[in-house]
Amino acid sequence: MNPYKLPMHQTQAEFIEKKSRFIGHIARVSSAEEALEFLRLVRTEHSDANHNVYAYRIKEGGICRHSDDGEPSGTAGMPLLDVFLKQDIYDFCCVATRYFGGVMLGAGGLIRAYSRCATIAIEAAGIGIMREVASCSALVPYAMYEQIKRLFNSCGAQIISEKFEVNVEIKISIPSEDLPELQIKFVELTSDSVKLQVDGMSYQVFG
Repeated sequence: MNPYKLPMHQTQAEFIEKKSRFIGHIARVSSAEEALEFLRLVRTEHSDANHNVYAYRIKEGGICRHSDDGEPSGTAGMPLLDVFLKQDIYDFCCVATRYFGGVMLGAGGLIRAYSRCATIAIEAAGIGIMREVASCSALVPYAMYEQIKRLFNSCGAQIISEKFEVNVEIKISIPSEDLPELQIKFVELTSDSVKLQVDGMSYQVFG
């Protein structure tokens, strides 16, 4: 899986536009069910709001949904979603709550306001990168320990643990896209006398 962008934190941000109060809520989600649960929580908290517009996009399955929630068609949900599409962000649910202040904003004003909701929510949450990560291990002779450790550090690997016995058992994690280069350099350094074993794959978010 190629790396992709997603929100770092669940948070919210707000502003006032011509007496209407807009609140942009955002959460990282990994399924439509999680997105709808976040939407339910926001709707419950802001049940007295005039609108709770939403948009969500899930990487797995290519799920993408939005709703105007009573605002004029095309003025709310799509502008909210479009900010995320342009930045190529996935695994989010964004809910834009509006408390109407008595002044009509017009179609253009609504589009700008809901776009701004998405923008400030993203800025507040921060953007992370989801990467596939390889967990690896090696039994390293003491004579090569410092050299191999420097190699791991130079290739962006994170040392998870070290166990000092007859040899040093080093366990690392490294983004999978960086693993092939590390494997080549590891063979060159050790003349293939030490094996770097791939123990498994997982996913992690990097800030």
